Amino acid sequence: LLRVTDDGIPRYEWHDGQFAARHFIHVLEEAAERKISINTHEPIKDTGLRRTYPNWLSREGARGQEYNAGWSAQPNPPDHDVMLVYTRMLSGPMDFTPGIFNLSPRSETPEHRVPSTLMRQLALYVVLYSPVQMAADLPENYSRFADAFQFIVDVPTDWEESVALAGEVGDYVVFARRERAGDDWYLGAITNGDARELSIPLSFLAEGTRYEATIYRDGDSAHWQSDPYDYAIEQRVLDSEQVLDLSLAAGGGAAIRFRQADQAE
Repeated sequence: LLRVTDDGIPRYEWHDGQFAARHFIHVLEEAAERKISINTHEPIKDTGLRRTYPNWLSREGARGQEYNAGWSAQPNPPDHDVMLVYTRMLSGPMDFTPGIFNLSPRSETPEHRVPSTLMRQLALYVVLYSPVQMAADLPENYSRFADAFQFIVDVPTDWEESVALAGEVGDYVVFARRERAGDDWYLGAITNGDARELSIPLSFLAEGTRYEATIYRDGDSAHWQSDPYDYAIEQRVLDSEQVLDLSLAAGGGAAIRFRQADQAE
């Protein structure tokens, strides 16, 4: 970090050194006095200080989505988002900035693609927790896939209950989360560079209740490199006694909204 001393001399400080650490705490305290919440990018590492400073809602603190948009000659590989669940996410919320719908921002070559199918971008809103989220792409890119964008419109940013349903470190992960102060459940599943078949018990749903599930899934030919935009949106009625089979494409994912059937529009 660059700082200029009172005598006008520029000095460089280590990003995670004491100067930077004191700077972040100073910003938090000043913000708290003014009832302002903070979502930090390029922060110091997460150490649990959000319990002391609850206005520190979220932070980046790992290679986020911007590395897939030309910041780096090496975009995050497909297993990166999966690995975050088992590493970075253990220390607290992360602002990954999900929801990119233009998956070839630089060129069509594989090394310049966002390593994700469109459905994986939806699933990230459930898999990577942050109580403050954004739609990180341009409006014209969302208008191309308005039916898929509906999931971003619907998905909450905070949760009453979270259940880790399945996963293997670096391979795949499946989360279900119930909206805060509500009955709707959301499921997110992502995989690494390997296509994957999963069977997910729905026992997290309320017993004796039927749910209308809107399933956003990879299409049959989907692949993050060759066909990231192949997807399907399906409606099914499901309950807690059933098992849901999911097919995830390479670099793909699935996102589901469960609404109690008597409440669904």
